[in-house]
Amino acid sequence: MRLEAITFDLDDTLWENRGVMQRTETGHYAWLDAALAEWMEARMEEAPEEHGGAPPAAPGRFAERFPLEAFVERRARLARAHPLRRGDFTWLRRRALAELLGEYGLAGHHADRWAERAMERFMALRHEVTPHDEVDDLLHELGRRYRLASITNGNVEVARLALGRHFPVAIAAGELLAPKPDPRPFLAALARLGTAPSRALHVGDSWEEDALPACRLGMQAAWIGPDDRHLPAGIHRLDHVRELPELITWLEKYQ
Repeated sequence: MRLEAITFDLDDTLWENRGVMQRTETGHYAWLDAALAEWMEARMEEAPEEHGGAPPAAPGRFAERFPLEAFVERRARLARAHPLRRGDFTWLRRRALAELLGEYGLAGHHADRWAERAMERFMALRHEVTPHDEVDDLLHELGRRYRLASITNGNVEVARLALGRHFPVAIAAGELLAPKPDPRPFLAALARLGTAPSRALHVGDSWEEDALPACRLGMQAAWIGPDDRHLPAGIHRLDHVRELPELITWLEKYQ
């Protein structure tokens, strides 16, 4: 095989993502609850004359009325109502927050503003990732020999990360309204890389969203997953991304 390009999934391929998402989910929601309560208290103290000379009764804390589970459920409801947006996680989150804040009692422009501020906090936390120790050197060496791209269903903006310098092409599948396993993000990456599927390798941790769709397109696929299934031709199992150079050597020699 004459390999020309390699595409990478990001979450749970180049770093462990479960802890990142747990911290991000709880952290930005707690921030919103605390910052919103402080803002509302300050507004009531500054303008008591608007309420007959005394501040109004507080509506209770936002997270008490709408716990995190309600936010998760609202996102799921929006994804069902807007199937084309089901993979655009940033849009779903911002829209769900704005709706809940409106139901909490905020005027439309305030609801939108606080939803946006909460998403800024979310995105700051979302990018606090720790790539596996080997990743930076691995991408540097691979980038000297192959054209590289990232393809993610997540909302990480890889250009905000230090390792983003290794990816001249970055595809955010959700923003294309075509999340993996849809073939379009793979085809978009390959087109921008100027590479045919038969000359490309995709690396990812999801069987359904990475390995199978890449294989269907005629790419080779490196699947980071458990040794629990038969692998069709073109899909190769890895325990960890650090094993990728050995696989590439084998592909170039025997495929």
